[in-house]
Amino acid sequence: MKIIDTLMGGKVTVSCELFPPKEGSELQKAETVVARMAALRPSFLSVTYGAGGGTSEYTVHLADQAQNKNGVTSLAHLTCASSDREKIRQVLGQLKEKGIGNVLALRGDPPKGEALPENRPYRYAAQLVEEILAFGDFCVGGACYPEGHPEAPSIDSDLEALKAKVGSGCQFLVSQMFFDNNIFYSFLFRLLKKGVDVPVAAGIMPVTNKKQIVRICSLSGTALPPRFKAIVDRFGDNPAAMKQAGIAYATEQVIDLIANGVNNIHLYSMNRPDIAGAIMGNLSEIFR
Repeated sequence: MKIIDTLMGGKVTVSCELFPPKEGSELQKAETVVARMAALRPSFLSVTYGAGGGTSEYTVHLADQAQNKNGVTSLAHLTCASSDREKIRQVLGQLKEKGIGNVLALRGDPPKGEALPENRPYRYAAQLVEEILAFGDFCVGGACYPEGHPEAPSIDSDLEALKAKVGSGCQFLVSQMFFDNNIFYSFLFRLLKKGVDVPVAAGIMPVTNKKQIVRICSLSGTALPPRFKAIVDRFGDNPAAMKQAGIAYATEQVIDLIANGVNNIHLYSMNRPDIAGAIMGNLSEIFR
């Protein structure tokens, strides 16, 4: 099933994100995570690609596991920062062979400690979108940053880049995580002013430990509202309490989003079916 049809169906959707293992020895454990996540019956499962395409082999495998073994539509990530056209076409061919028709096109980042090659064939995600659509009948999505991409010189330039991405054929967007819903609402308004009206899935990350939030903020520049900072300060050194508080905070975010007309929710579940399941359980009637 094409994800654009799911997102435009008029019903509340909830999707979950998974990341492949760094080592093949962990693949069996990852397959178990896929099965447990699929048992929650999300609208689709998103499988990441890894810096520089380092886990691309496992991305295709786990996307295949999700869709063809566990019966949940998969969204395979594909990044182009350190890839040539031959590599991109190879992965697209594998996805096509497995019947996986949904791809999230990302520029991505190079492996840690390496710079982006100056002569790379794809400088922007929009170019990757065009390549994917030229290859075959894929439904292509892209990423967006409610607080602006960390490398963008301004919010407006980032919105223009998003507009170009959609203009190249990107059919839907999945947002970076945010912890203040007002930031997301403002972002949607600015998108519409730019003439971008594709579906946007709201990215929600349930933060369940203190180290996790420090890493998130250092990598993405995501703002923490005072209320969330107070939660981390109060419960951050108590793992069980922080997990419970993080699930509660994410649950409240989702309730507010849906109440305000945002029907598509994307959970950054960090390969934790228990956490995704707790949120979905809290909202079982809302997700019907």
